[in-house]
Amino acid sequence: MMKLALASVAAFLLGAPLAAQTADATLDRAVAAYATVKTARIDFTQTVDNSLTGTSATTHGELQQRRPSRFAVKFDDPSGDRIVSDGEWVWVYLPSTNPGQVIRAKLGAEGAGAPDFAAQFLESPRKSYTVSGGDAASIDGAATHAVMLTPKSKDSPFQKVTLWVNDSDALLRRVETVDGSGVVRRITVTKFARNAPVDASAFVFKVPAGVKVFDGPAS
Repeated sequence: MMKLALASVAAFLLGAPLAAQTADATLDRAVAAYATVKTARIDFTQTVDNSLTGTSATTHGELQQRRPSRFAVKFDDPSGDRIVSDGEWVWVYLPSTNPGQVIRAKLGAEGAGAPDFAAQFLESPRKSYTVSGGDAASIDGAATHAVMLTPKSKDSPFQKVTLWVNDSDALLRRVETVDGSGVVRRITVTKFARNAPVDASAFVFKVPAGVKVFDGPAS
């Protein structure tokens, strides 16, 4: 019996799949793990599939975060694209698609939220979503369990959200959203350094010369 118990612990530490678990249990593990994150450095790949236009685009980048309000995404591909939350404003600068302009929105209850792809799904998720799923899956060799979130409100920007939670540490491995137009956005984490040092300069956005600033919607 002791050998079996030790083997189970070893399998967990090595990333082997957990035994069958409910979607609620998986989500609770993810919520608890996310609550321990104060800072983070995350490498990711993002794929956007648009069935209406028949197009697919893949980008790569790094996310730095200091909760609750500082957040910076720097894209390596396309190079130069950035999204920055400096604690007061959210800046969206995407010269690859909108050269010569940056959009800013006030951070706060009546403005933009920090572009934290995890917070919107892991802070009180049951208030906004119905939970289902829980199937096991392997992502790039990592054992995970999936959770599906169905919005309770018709005003939600999403039709469906799927989270893949690492069996080993309960951190998010992948997030997939389907919006009202059927556009599928899939973010896959390739490296997650929890509570790692972050660069203070990453959370400062300086408007490049010749770039015009446009205010985004207030809500």
